[in-house]
Amino acid sequence: MKRRPVMAAALLVLGAAVVTGSAPLNQPVPPLSVRLAYQMEQRDIPYSWGGGHGARPGPSTGTCTGYTGSIKPCPATTTTGLDCSGFVRWIYAMAHGTDVLGPGNTGAQLRRMHRVAVGRPGDLVFFGKVTKRTAKVHHVGLYLGDGKMMDAPYTGTVVRVDEVATRKDFAGFYRY
Repeated sequence: MKRRPVMAAALLVLGAAVVTGSAPLNQPVPPLSVRLAYQMEQRDIPYSWGGGHGARPGPSTGTCTGYTGSIKPCPATTTTGLDCSGFVRWIYAMAHGTDVLGPGNTGAQLRRMHRVAVGRPGDLVFFGKVTKRTAKVHHVGLYLGDGKMMDAPYTGTVVRVDEVATRKDFAGFYRY
């Protein structure tokens, strides 16, 4: 039997337990980005303001520049973790095999995406205000389906699943 390079890579990235499990035939397989996100959730990765914005995607210490969180003093420079845009950058980099979103913040990421009317698992969900002329977004999460997203919400939390509807300023679904 020939081994396919793609399957070998999937085994390395996802781990044999995820790949060998079976799913009902009538259920769609979630996109790789969603499967990776659920694996990251199990790791209890802490929120870190500016975390995930290094030269390469992934958890990193953050920055206190621009920090307005409620925990004082700012813990970002001593916390290895991710902020919201650092989280989706890391997931998309692993899923696409390259850093497609880059080290920028939510605004820079939004400019690399296109808006879609209906979200599907693996899309990004942005929060803020987007008009035909301007976009001012401040939060992003990975859409999981059924009104849920995975995100790194704020200092003192970990990467987790949240309801999209709990945020008041939903700006739309975006696809790479």
